[in-house]
Amino acid sequence: MIIRVLIAVVLAVPAYFYTMRYNIHMFQQNGYKNKEHLHWLKKKFRLQWILYFGLALGIVTCVFPYLALEIFEYLVLLVIIVVYRAMKRMNTKKKLVYTARVKRLLATELILTAAVFALVCGLGGMKRIPGLCLILVSVNLFLDIVANVINHPMEAGINQHYINDAVRKLKSVPGLTVIGVTGSYGKTSVKFYLQTLLQEKYNVLVTPESFNTPMGVVRTIRGSLKPTTEIFVCEMGARHVGDIKEICDMVHPDHGVITSIGPQHLETFFNMENIQKTKFELADALPEGGMLFLNGDNDYIQQQAASPAYDQTPEKIFYYSETEGTGYCAKDVKVSQLGTEFTVVTPDGESERFQMRLIGAHNVINVVGAIAVAHKMGMTLQELRIPVRRIEPVPHRMQMREHGLVTIIDDAYNSNPVGSRAAVETLAMFDGIRILITPGMVELGDKEAEYNHKFGNYAADCCDYILLVGRRHTEPIREGVLEKGFPEEKCLVFDKLEEAVSYAYAIKGQGHKYILLENDLTDNY
Repeated sequence: MIIRVLIAVVLAVPAYFYTMRYNIHMFQQNGYKNKEHLHWLKKKFRLQWILYFGLALGIVTCVFPYLALEIFEYLVLLVIIVVYRAMKRMNTKKKLVYTARVKRLLATELILTAAVFALVCGLGGMKRIPGLCLILVSVNLFLDIVANVINHPMEAGINQHYINDAVRKLKSVPGLTVIGVTGSYGKTSVKFYLQTLLQEKYNVLVTPESFNTPMGVVRTIRGSLKPTTEIFVCEMGARHVGDIKEICDMVHPDHGVITSIGPQHLETFFNMENIQKTKFELADALPEGGMLFLNGDNDYIQQQAASPAYDQTPEKIFYYSETEGTGYCAKDVKVSQLGTEFTVVTPDGESERFQMRLIGAHNVINVVGAIAVAHKMGMTLQELRIPVRRIEPVPHRMQMREHGLVTIIDDAYNSNPVGSRAAVETLAMFDGIRILITPGMVELGDKEAEYNHKFGNYAADCCDYILLVGRRHTEPIREGVLEKGFPEEKCLVFDKLEEAVSYAYAIKGQGHKYILLENDLTDNY
């Protein structure tokens, strides 16, 4: 019996740590949100079916501790080790970060596991240990959620301490102006464009990268806000109703920018009404005299702004791209492979011609929004001409990289129905072999297949080759592509991004190659 127990323990220890590491990695990518992780486990049932099977087998082995069942259990543990070790060695796109929170979760999980092991051994004796080992390995499926619930009071206390410190630091900076930026898409770009424009005249701090959660904002304030900071541009992200309000209650924005409203994160918002309401939580938070800058091209924004709740305050300032309106308007847009030119006309009729290196007419609306904010903050249009020329593409958002006879157009950060269409239409303007590589769009709820199908329609009119990554998300795209009469031999499906890129580089033909990377799904997809 001792030998059987030793074999089970020796196999269970590495299996336990491999499965623990993988699942806490996915839990981190799911934002430490219990409901989202449960939803992910349900969607990805087939990915970890071996653990569900192991849980059932472990329970049976505990009840009926026969040698034959234990031998089968050893084989299952070996398979788990091989599978999860391979998953650990794979090149993950977003590495597991051993933050203080992750370390606390791991500690709680280890204590729980040790406590259960000791309790069962004390009550059931050695004969239950082989089955118990497999159970403890398999429950790593759910152990993160259990540990997160246990740790919640402690995590809430730690977070509140950091939030209080950030609020205190904000109040300590005299004359600080806070500009909140939110939107379904475009908010990170507008944030960095604002930094480029405003820093010509002011001392500006922006939240780095995509730090747009409450704790990301807190980290920025505590680590980077200085007494000399004059303007803090705070990006505000949301996946649930109330998320923007939570950040606003902390930073108290003076002005706000809503860059867009669209079908993003429908899995957690459920409908467009909730998305509209959440984005306009920024408008609700603005004080008397605050300015709210709104993308006038966006129908959802126009609809929400027309609500009686926003008749008086805050002051609404619209900006448009080649659309007539009572705000800041872009006119005479000229697009080439070298960049974009356009004229901005202010509400007072003042105008100025601008040039920028960003490609695509779809970028104009975001730059006009940044110009509108900077102009209202006291900068003249003429002062803004040079900083607009200095605007750089935000990493992984239509960022161009030259590799000899190949140009990579990197739009891999995220993808949405509006941006994906704009991206392939930009690809269409290049003179060469135009190749799209995409895994499709996600987090669109029950509309996901519909939007991906439409994306396939758009792409078929703009590309010479369409290389799809993964089969589950891309089947609607492929159907949409072939529906338009696109050659089937030029619409291929690959299991991995690297395989699609290698194929794209190997395509033979005359002319320069332009490869558009549209979206790059994280490991939890």
